[in-house]
Amino acid sequence: MRHATRSQRLSLPSEHRGALLHNLVRSLLIHGRIRTTYARAKEAQRFADRLVTLGKEGSIHARRRAFRVLQDRTLVKRLFTDIAPSFADLSGGYTRVLRLSVRRGDGARQALLAFSRAPAAHPALFAEPKAPPRTPSAPPRPKPATAKEAEKKPKGFFEGLRALWGHKKKLQSAPHHS
Repeated sequence: MRHATRSQRLSLPSEHRGALLHNLVRSLLIHGRIRTTYARAKEAQRFADRLVTLGKEGSIHARRRAFRVLQDRTLVKRLFTDIAPSFADLSGGYTRVLRLSVRRGDGARQALLAFSRAPAAHPALFAEPKAPPRTPSAPPRPKPATAKEAEKKPKGFFEGLRALWGHKKKLQSAPHHS
């Protein structure tokens, strides 16, 4: 019997699994949401909820325990000053896992791990990402005025290959003198 198996192994040794989960939680605190596999998101959700609970506690010991996971003073400060106070009225459920489509290539189930509400101090940080602005396409090139200028036009990739291939065929068909 396998007693006390509360967490998933994620097919990793314990040191790698711990490092992976700590990195996922760090990324969640920085970006407000992360996209990962469903199993990893469920495990990271447990860590993140514990850290928010530590942030609500607010003691020096809680800060030291959070630093043990985050290894970054600025992230600990953000957790205790911005993120945790926004969940003061909740007793749990600080994060949510939304299922996404499967990943192309290996078919792994994807998920989005995000905070259930945006911190009051930084709502723009956790807002939906905006699409990048579209850049206009390059203007068309002016056509050469004379035939001489047209000959100087650089050849395209395939045209250059055709020229090389034709040159190679000419060399192969020429009689060899030994």
